[in-house]
Amino acid sequence: MGLFITSLAYSQKNQFTRQDSLKGSITPERAWWDLTYYHLKVQVYPEKKRIAGSNTIRYKVLKNGQRMQIDLQEPMKITKVQQNGKALKYSREGNVYWVTLPPQLKGKTGELIVFFEGTPKVARRAPWDGGFVWKRDKNNRHFITVACQGEGASLWWPCKDHPYDEPDNGMMISVTVPENLMDVSNGKLVKTDHNKAAKTKTYHWQVKNPINNYGVNVNIGDYAHFSEKYEGEKGTLDCNYYVLKYNLEKAKKQFKQVKKMLTAFEHWFGPYPFYEDGFKLVEVSYLGMEHQSSVTYGNRYKNGYLGSDLSGSGWGLKFDFIIVHEAGHEWFANNITHQDVADMWIHEGFTAYSENLYLDYHFGKKASREYVLGTRRNIRNDRPVIGVYNVGNEGSGDMYYKGANLLHMIRVIIGNDKKWRKILRGLNKKFYHQTVTTQQIESYVIKKSRKKLAKMFDQYLRTKQIPILEYKKDNGTLSYRWTNCVKGFDMPLKTTMGEKTVWLKPTQQWKSTKLKGDFKVVRDFYIKTKEVNKSK
Repeated sequence: MGLFITSLAYSQKNQFTRQDSLKGSITPERAWWDLTYYHLKVQVYPEKKRIAGSNTIRYKVLKNGQRMQIDLQEPMKITKVQQNGKALKYSREGNVYWVTLPPQLKGKTGELIVFFEGTPKVARRAPWDGGFVWKRDKNNRHFITVACQGEGASLWWPCKDHPYDEPDNGMMISVTVPENLMDVSNGKLVKTDHNKAAKTKTYHWQVKNPINNYGVNVNIGDYAHFSEKYEGEKGTLDCNYYVLKYNLEKAKKQFKQVKKMLTAFEHWFGPYPFYEDGFKLVEVSYLGMEHQSSVTYGNRYKNGYLGSDLSGSGWGLKFDFIIVHEAGHEWFANNITHQDVADMWIHEGFTAYSENLYLDYHFGKKASREYVLGTRRNIRNDRPVIGVYNVGNEGSGDMYYKGANLLHMIRVIIGNDKKWRKILRGLNKKFYHQTVTTQQIESYVIKKSRKKLAKMFDQYLRTKQIPILEYKKDNGTLSYRWTNCVKGFDMPLKTTMGEKTVWLKPTQQWKSTKLKGDFKVVRDFYIKTKEVNKSK
């Protein structure tokens, strides 16, 4: 999500409801079937701010079942569910529909069609809240977009609204709009139908890869289109751009950064994960979002974050934040997707970190280091980065910049950029088009780095405490230890004594070494230091 952390207003819930559990857990009514394909059909009525349509859901039966959970949030409603032309019974419990099917036998496949309609929730502060955004452009033409990461895709269309399961064979998105407007959705445009009698057009977009629910989007406006080819690691990638017509020239200039982004990220992370679906930037009325193969853009054709540098280092003005950050999510969020939103740091920590890797590739290591260290000023330490599991609870907004700085520290500890790059590329290969847990990511990085990083992950992801290095100097001896940390915290520390670099290996017990020159901890480590009295 292309958000500045101080704007994140996720409330920490002390008590969770049954609706939270139904949304955030793999219920028995979700567990018995594996999602294989969607065909989402939706007609948008701009004047009424209303939508209606159907979603065809294909699935494989993993174990015998009969009761299926389909999610659709109020005030949207399901009007009919059919299987093999026959109506199925269903009931509603808040944002969940319970659908009763004939007995479903393990190993079989099935399909049902869910019809829906309603006036979807309006986003007041997209992308920080979810919903439809009903705007008009400068020419008073309708300009309609949707963002729904926090609240979930079921805010506007019926689906299996949990990140652990994605449609294995992709999906088709068919959107009907007034004939003077265009819809841009995910994947590639395969057909446009002109319904002259109804004065509408239907745009059919095909997604060939698995896709996360919140990544599915519609963007409707008076768009101009231009395109280019990128010769990348897996061949020729189609890059398509859709912008409001009066912004075409500005876009042609600003979007030259796309190829620079792709070059940097293919270097660090491996091939762009969705060659079959292409890459798109689509202008929207809000800041932006990482919609898979249909990245939305609203950074006003400026470098930085709406023209400002989030790091305070100056380097943040060397690139368009939304192009780089949101496209970085194609690797971390869309290729590698969390199984539970509590682990959203996998999306946001790695992608915030990708910003300084972009700088590293194009401007050098000094630039990337100054940028990532500068972003620490945005860390609040209000609560742990990892949220509460199984209730749809996101952790602290520190998932962005504390997450990025955790990865930066691991890079410094590994001390070998070839190995670090191999790990980042390896993650995208090992977990290609998969949903993952934090434990899987941690285990992979620990195994491939051959470093003891488990307590670092615990410290920076599961607590809000910043470790303190206590030290004392006494007659040419430096004594040191970790405090304010998890039990067993043992992060190695790069320091300088005079002009010499010295690696220390502090624990929670006092250790000592000879002191040779002025003692300093290098800035790469996100810690606090405290000199204590010699007598202690």
